[in-house]
Amino acid sequence: MSDHMKRLAAPRTWPIKKKAHVFVAKQSAGSHSIESSMPAVVVIRDLLKICDTAREAKRIIGQRDVLVDGKAIKSPKAPIGLMDVITVPGLNASYRMLLTSKGKLTLVAIDDSEKDWKLCRIEDKTIVKGGKIQLNLHDGRNIILDKNEYKTGDVLKVAFDGQKILECFPMEAGATVLVSEGNHAGNIETITEYVVIAGPSANVVRFEGGFETVKKNVFVIGAKAPAIKLPEVEN
Repeated sequence: MSDHMKRLAAPRTWPIKKKAHVFVAKQSAGSHSIESSMPAVVVIRDLLKICDTAREAKRIIGQRDVLVDGKAIKSPKAPIGLMDVITVPGLNASYRMLLTSKGKLTLVAIDDSEKDWKLCRIEDKTIVKGGKIQLNLHDGRNIILDKNEYKTGDVLKVAFDGQKILECFPMEAGATVLVSEGNHAGNIETITEYVVIAGPSANVVRFEGGFETVKKNVFVIGAKAPAIKLPEVEN
């Protein structure tokens, strides 16, 4: 797999200048898709803007000066994706990766009350040894539980310390969501109806705004109001 891609071919979610240079770093394979994440070296240089060159960004990473979800990243190509929390201890600053109202990845500065947990969507569930339930989350992490308490599409508030589940935000009418993919990516909406489709077709989510999308494009961010700080609305 190539370490770089042409900037003109970069996903439209990346907020980078397409014609400033020919190439841009490409993230390594991981839990996040290429559209919903960016390589650490680009995040540090182009989003955090704490250095001017990729070489300087790699040095910062090599010194273990950047944490993602509470752990120091080691690779410049490590994917940093939606809902990941980036902490720079040297600057005493933390950020959450989100989408702007125009569907671009962005970092939102957060305070200490938000830096030790993240929101994780349940993508799948499996039964493991002992009849326990393993939750497979959108960022690649897994949580094993004794009881089958949650549904796919629900979003968990998970603490980095011990992967403790702090809260659950179900996919249901009245929930506040971030549209993460599709033509309305970046929109904050309220669910009016969640329709379970019998058969192979995807379940449908309908919103107060009068449109609908499939389940995989929806990320619940709160029960009645957002549980996280959101980006400022772009004009």
